[in-house]
Order: sequence, then C-alpha cells, then structure tokens
Amino acid sequence: MSDTRELRLTQLGDDSRLPTSPDEAVLDPIPNPHPNKLYLVRFTCPEFTSLCPVTGQPDFAHLVIDFAPEQFLVESKSLKLFLGSFRNHGAFHEDCTLDIAERLEEAIEPRWLRLGGYWYPRGGIPIDVFYQSGPPPEGLWLPDQGVAAYRGRG
Repeated sequence: MSDTRELRLTQLGDDSRLPTSPDEAVLDPIPNPHPNKLYLVRFTCPEFTSLCPVTGQPDFAHLVIDFAPEQFLVESKSLKLFLGSFRNHGAFHEDCTLDIAERLEEAIEPRWLRLGGYWYPRGGIPIDVFYQSGPPPEGLWLPDQGVAAYRGRG
C-alpha cells in the first residue's frame, strides 16, 4: 500500500447493504492525521456473530480490536459492515478471529495490532482466540481489554 494512494471511501455517506460474505466486504483505509504519533485505537464489537461450519448454528463473540496506526486508520462504517459480513459465514472461532486480523493488517498496515476474540461457549466450552502482530511498540499505552474470563459473559 502506498502512502500517496487516492482516498476512495466506498461506503461512508452512502446507503450500504451488508456484504454477503467477508470476501465481498471492503475495509476502507483513511489517512491518519497523526502518523508520527504513537497512540492506540480500539474498536469493540460486543455482538459479533458467525456460523458454526459444522452445524450451521450461530456463534457469538465479544471482539476487542486494538491497533497502533501508522499511515492509515480504518473507516468505522466499513469495519462495521466487514464484521457484519461474518453473520452468515461458516468458520471456526480461530479462523474468524485470524481472518479479521489479517484483513485489517492488509488494509491499514498498522504499526501493531492486537485482537481478542472472546467467544461464548460452544458445547459448554468457551473458546477465546488472541492474536498479536508482534511486541507492542515501546511506550504504547496498552489498557486491559476489559473482558473478564468466562462466567456467563456480559
């Protein structure tokens, strides 16, 4: 991705339908107005849904996305539609969580990214999936993700 590429917002300000799959969804990068500052951006999605690839039953998760931007941020409406595109997508928890992290890294090339996927129980067992792109940059303030270990998540 080039720092000089043209800004093309594909969804902001327009009526946008929910993409039918994550592959169809577009994540729109937007220029970071403070590319030389080290700071953390957090998106929280407490009602993420996807489908079990075996049973077709819905799976639910609380996602916490933290990243230290460099040249780009992610436009929030495009992120919302991207995450919503998993609603009818069949994949295991690990696959959904890592696909989201990979797509964000491709779209915005952050200095650092961390994704906590706090999944509600399937078969009585909660499966939490965590991804981090590497060690956090020195001096980056990292607040706790704020999601307790499973005890009837809420």
